[in-house]
Amino acid sequence: MIPTDELALLESRVQRALCSGDDSALRVLGYGEISLVIGWPRESPRWACKRLPTFASSADADAYTETLDAYLEVLDRRGVRVAPTTVRRTAVPDGRLAVYCVQEVLPSDSLAVEVVARGGRTARDLLGGIVDTALEVVDDHVGLDAQLSNWALMEGQLTYFDVTTPLLRGPDGSERLDTEIFLASLPPVLRGPVRRFVLPGIMQRYHRPRSVVLDLAANLIKEDLEGWIGPVLAAVEGRVDPPLSDAEVYSDYRSDARTWGLLQAVRRADRLWQRKVRRRTYPFLLPARIQR
Repeated sequence: MIPTDELALLESRVQRALCSGDDSALRVLGYGEISLVIGWPRESPRWACKRLPTFASSADADAYTETLDAYLEVLDRRGVRVAPTTVRRTAVPDGRLAVYCVQEVLPSDSLAVEVVARGGRTARDLLGGIVDTALEVVDDHVGLDAQLSNWALMEGQLTYFDVTTPLLRGPDGSERLDTEIFLASLPPVLRGPVRRFVLPGIMQRYHRPRSVVLDLAANLIKEDLEGWIGPVLAAVEGRVDPPLSDAEVYSDYRSDARTWGLLQAVRRADRLWQRKVRRRTYPFLLPARIQR
């Protein structure tokens, strides 16, 4: 995986981008809800480096790594093939730790979004495989974010690669992951209400097989693959109660788009406040707009 000195160099460029507000020196592969995915080296990326919100201490970083390791072990036991993933860390100037989930960059033609866009029997089988996995794996203890952009078809096998959020609960039903990681990029005044009224519902969706498949179908709209909603609904027909419908898929998509759109707008407003009024470095890189 990525050498220590290369990771430190990558983080130095991230810090420069945070200070300047210009991320053009980075090869940004994507923006997740809690992570920034950077390709390294920039010119010809070999690694996809998923940068999480910074951690205050080694103990906090260790706790995250242990939770992720436990999640990967459970997924393996349940038959989910996961892209090889390592957790790396490096210091940042304020004394905190930048933590990265690092994977090898996957061939673009292996990504599930590309596979489905090409169509045919392979696309139908891939979507059916995701539905089967969601229904067989997801329960109150183990969750999945099964939207299409989190999967690839490697050597003919369905492969899950977005594991930065280990959706694992303890025996008492509590989240193993410190969910404050979801709130780190929000203004402090909003963290309490979001923690209380929004986050529990978001987390619960990942632990309900029906909701996971609904999210898979709804996110096909975001990927401009609406024509494949029907095959997903056919694959889950008779396997969830109540049955999923086109109307529910579109309603869920609109609701999800409103929620995440509002959160992104709040983050952008806070970034403007921190940079222009308080004259502080805003510690996150945000997309101009998440297309949903």
